[in-house]
Amino acid sequence: MLLGYNTNGFAHHSLEDTLPILAELGYQSVAITLDHHALNPFETGFRHHLKHVRSLLTRLKLRCTIETGARFLLDSRRKHRPTLIDPPQQAGKRLEFLRRAVDIAQELEADAVSFWSGATEPDTPERILWKRLEAGCKELADYAAKHKIRLAFEPEPDMFIDTMAKFALLHERLSHPAFGLTMDVGHLHCQGETPIADYIRRWRQWLWNVHIEDMRKGVHEHLMFGEGEIDFGPIMRTLQGIEYSGGIHVELSRHSQNAVEVARKSIEFLKALLPT
Repeated sequence: MLLGYNTNGFAHHSLEDTLPILAELGYQSVAITLDHHALNPFETGFRHHLKHVRSLLTRLKLRCTIETGARFLLDSRRKHRPTLIDPPQQAGKRLEFLRRAVDIAQELEADAVSFWSGATEPDTPERILWKRLEAGCKELADYAAKHKIRLAFEPEPDMFIDTMAKFALLHERLSHPAFGLTMDVGHLHCQGETPIADYIRRWRQWLWNVHIEDMRKGVHEHLMFGEGEIDFGPIMRTLQGIEYSGGIHVELSRHSQNAVEVARKSIEFLKALLPT
């Protein structure tokens, strides 16, 4: 498995500055959150930027995944909107963005594209939300499969698909070979889905991306290691036990004001859990 870091924790750095810093610290993988300053697929000159990033990743020997959780990239006034569960005329913008994320993943030879359902709007029947989400995920999975890219869906607190139980239902309904899982260990702890090791073992076949940070039960706040309640030893041992070979990406998007030091302390913490 590859220790990695999410670029949303380097919000005040350019992507070109972030990648060398992470490589120097010893990270082997990077979760690139597409954003205004990081491979925005809608910006002028995007193709040149993408080519440069590919060259940089190759030189630094960094693997990557593509993350699609930027807060205000698609709508400058509404966080994380539009989503796949919005009305079709709005959801189409999200789907187009996700298709472009797949294109970027193919160009960078990324391990996966990570995405989520989005939060619900009031007064929309649940059956309608399921119908919209399934249709969007199916269309995206077919597109990803044609490009030989894997999708890694993330259950997220306060979103429509928030728990592993709901993810299991979505996964069963889609039953698509390109549709797998991003597991955020903090989210599982937050929602009382423990022992986390049991979920790792259950989903080992479909586990294509991991997010890691500390957290407290009932509070969706990404914390530095040691500031929450999670016992990370069993989690790391279980990932090793299932021979997980993907990225384990630290996700501390609200720690960007001290990004380099936080990234340094994070890799020191995680390395101490690995066998010598």
